[in-house]
Amino acid sequence: MARQVTLGRRYLVAIGLVALALLAALAMLVLDRAVRVNALAETRAAATSQAAILAAGLESELNKFSLVPRVLAVDPEVAALLGGEPGGSAVLNRRLAALAGQTNAAAIYLMDARGMTLAASNWDRPDSFVGSNYRFRGYFSGALKDGTASEFALGTVSRRPGLYLAERVGPASAPRGVVAVKVEFDSLETKWRDAEDGVFVTDSDGIVLLASDPAWRFRATEDAGTRNPARNAMRFGAAELKPFALPGGDAGSPVRMIEKIQPIAPTGWELHLLADPAPRLSVALANGRLAGVIVLALLGLAGAGGYVWRRQRQARAAAEIAAQTATLREQLQQANRLATLGQVTAGLGHEIRQPLAAMRVYAENGERLLAADRQAEAAENFGKIAQLAGRIGEITAEQLNFSRRSAEEPRDIRLADVIDGSLLLLRDQIRHKELTLERPAADLAATTVRARHVQLEQVLVNLLQNAVHACAPGGRIVLAITTSAQTVSLSVTDDGPGVSPEVRDTLFQPFVTARSDGIGLGLAIARDIMRQLGGDLIHAPSATGACFIMEIPAA
Repeated sequence: MARQVTLGRRYLVAIGLVALALLAALAMLVLDRAVRVNALAETRAAATSQAAILAAGLESELNKFSLVPRVLAVDPEVAALLGGEPGGSAVLNRRLAALAGQTNAAAIYLMDARGMTLAASNWDRPDSFVGSNYRFRGYFSGALKDGTASEFALGTVSRRPGLYLAERVGPASAPRGVVAVKVEFDSLETKWRDAEDGVFVTDSDGIVLLASDPAWRFRATEDAGTRNPARNAMRFGAAELKPFALPGGDAGSPVRMIEKIQPIAPTGWELHLLADPAPRLSVALANGRLAGVIVLALLGLAGAGGYVWRRQRQARAAAEIAAQTATLREQLQQANRLATLGQVTAGLGHEIRQPLAAMRVYAENGERLLAADRQAEAAENFGKIAQLAGRIGEITAEQLNFSRRSAEEPRDIRLADVIDGSLLLLRDQIRHKELTLERPAADLAATTVRARHVQLEQVLVNLLQNAVHACAPGGRIVLAITTSAQTVSLSVTDDGPGVSPEVRDTLFQPFVTARSDGIGLGLAIARDIMRQLGGDLIHAPSATGACFIMEIPAA
């Protein structure tokens, strides 16, 4: 009987294990399906967003260049040259060259009504357009007829592809000439190579004009209409255009490439972005399956743990006691860290007093400017308030770093930027006491150091504020910079009474101050910041007044 009971239990266990295995397999199938759908949706969403960004960038480029021929078409110098004014071509050549350099246009040139080029930005190059006739170009005839025209084609001389934007000079009844700009997209196509798995742009006839892969250019998509072989040869260098087929993604992948199309206004182009979901899908499936295995393992461990818990209650109680002990130890450590943090942040009000005062001044000025309907200037004031508020937040964060060192890496900073920011906060105090401030020479101020901008500015503001308090009305403060191979020194010297001998040896200790209204944290925090940056803050002997030197690592 007992044997039958044992066999019955074994059968039940076996049936239970088989049922659990079937449920686990079913759960994995459902999980794979959900992960696959989610990965494809994420790939489509990312491709849609990326396509919109790339299309906006291309539209911005086209809009920028479309203004150039429109402005030049009504330019007096252009009209004068077309009117036959002698010597005008030399001046216009140089002007077009300068304009091409400013706009990054490949070429800007002027043609008369017969298509003869009179002036060009590349006038001084061997492949100059000057003297060439382009009346055979579609953009020339189109501009004469409609006022504005564009055409994407290979250059007749350079054989480089580009977009030609043309504008008629003069009325349609009596056209005087055409201004044209050639735009090349090499840099844009280079950037596209990092976007998903491929990007290309087609015109209204379905011809690939721009592409992240140069081999795709001037191929005809399935939507391409009937083309003129002679015109194809002139524009694209081939009478018969090869068909373009979308790449199929990874070899052996059952998932089709995702294509997102974004219209480009106002040229009638379309930007196509290709995204292969296979990599994202494979990672998602691997992660999903791993998560499923982990969940099953956790469930198995939980069952085993329950069984063990029934048999080893005492061992579990001991483990719980050990865990509680570890929690209490961590809480004591946290309390100690908070106590240290409280000691450091006691000087927070001292360090943010000046930014708060500046914010109040900007707020009051902004209110008066709004009342005077000077909204642009008021908005600028409010922007400065936001910057100062952000600066206060950064300063308070640095106060926290006094107890817990920041892991953020320093960067290269110009000392001129630090000096300007510090004087911005203290400008009113310096002006109020009619102090003379001597700044370092511009070449020395441009010295680059390796530090954190907010921390350097915080230390310099503290030193300058101490110098302002120490100076009598009409006094003098000198900022000086000296450099060496490894260190850059920025000194602040005033002509005040100097540091008294009683506090000289303990000057950088917390709560040590010779001022009746001070709390003695400024210099302590300043030195800690400088040492955290790998430098130091020292008090140097001075014939008159006090001199503090910030030693900063050179960049």
